[in-house]
Amino acid sequence: MTLQAIKPAEFPWFPYEGFTFCLGLSEGDSVWSSGHTAAAQDEALGKMVVSGTMEEQARIAYRKVLTIIEAAGLGPDDVVHVTENVTLSGLPHYEAAAAVRKEVFGAHEPALSTVVVERLVRSTAFLEIEMRAVKGGGTELLAASERRQAGVWAASPVREGHDGTVYLPTVVPVDESGDIVSPGDFVGQYAYCLDRADALLRQAGLSLDNAVTTYDYSTPASRGVYRKSHRVRKERLGGAGVYPGAGGILMSRLHHPESLVAIDVTASRHPLELVNPGWARYDTLTYAPGVRAGRTLFMSGFAALDMETQEALHPGDLRAQAEETYGAILHLLSHAGLGPENLLSTIEFCVESALRDYRVVAPVRERLLSPPWPASTGAICKELLRPEFLLEVFPTALYPKDPS
Repeated sequence: MTLQAIKPAEFPWFPYEGFTFCLGLSEGDSVWSSGHTAAAQDEALGKMVVSGTMEEQARIAYRKVLTIIEAAGLGPDDVVHVTENVTLSGLPHYEAAAAVRKEVFGAHEPALSTVVVERLVRSTAFLEIEMRAVKGGGTELLAASERRQAGVWAASPVREGHDGTVYLPTVVPVDESGDIVSPGDFVGQYAYCLDRADALLRQAGLSLDNAVTTYDYSTPASRGVYRKSHRVRKERLGGAGVYPGAGGILMSRLHHPESLVAIDVTASRHPLELVNPGWARYDTLTYAPGVRAGRTLFMSGFAALDMETQEALHPGDLRAQAEETYGAILHLLSHAGLGPENLLSTIEFCVESALRDYRVVAPVRERLLSPPWPASTGAICKELLRPEFLLEVFPTALYPKDPS
């Protein structure tokens, strides 16, 4: 069975053909959606526009994504994981989005990741939503009511979905009282977040040894001490012999005004297998370029980096950086026996200073990727860990089913 682009009979918000991403992908009883805001085509203006309050935008964004899910034969009760990208301007109104989410799902609770982003491609958008769904809603490994609220941004279960993938809520350095942990101490906050993620996984019958990705979000002020996270990761990760994939994105601020880091951890109950085409740089790092778990290939964030010299390539040239970034992703896929048609999703983070040039990435994708096109999300960050980088991409791929 191969991945198929989901094509709703009616999708009134915009004509969705002709892009280098799909609305969503399906395989059997599983669905992966792209990220969607409340954007809709304004025929009078001849462009996509977003307007309304946080509540109004959340209702439209959820309706759009559920239209995609429903076109694949699933519904709200089948959703396993939701990611809400909320902008800095939307963060003060986030409770309105949470209320809409509760109304949409009712008694069913998906796992929830909340990513604070600098802004979205549409400047007036407050919120972008993506979903993962599987018929039956997956397996709830740990209910929200069965654990303390410390260390997570929003209460949600730990839930297992397609191919043994396990989703946690976003972990933040906040204690049971809502107070920041280790104020001003990036390393202490990073350690706390990983320890909280491990505690959640252990309550769900797993541990950080099962982690396949750790995507962290920090601030530009933390860039100078970020390398110290290496020791924290080395002490806590890789216990199964394989470090998870990783990515690091910088935002002006995070979930709490004093938070220096937030971490999204994804795990798998399958054995982990390192996937590395021979890039020696990863021999001394605490993350892997790719991790195979079951049929899923989880990958680290990729940017325009020379894998041999560690040099950041093409400073100031977003198109050239996109070429290098997607070239490296395709190289890893080829080593794994896969191609662009096996990409499940791509999450692109473009730095704020390069936003006006972001459109140049689409032609690169059109040339290097292929139908059915991955489910994709794009967001704007303040900066990346290497100041020369303009783009970082988090990719995920799926191995075809064994025909036997």
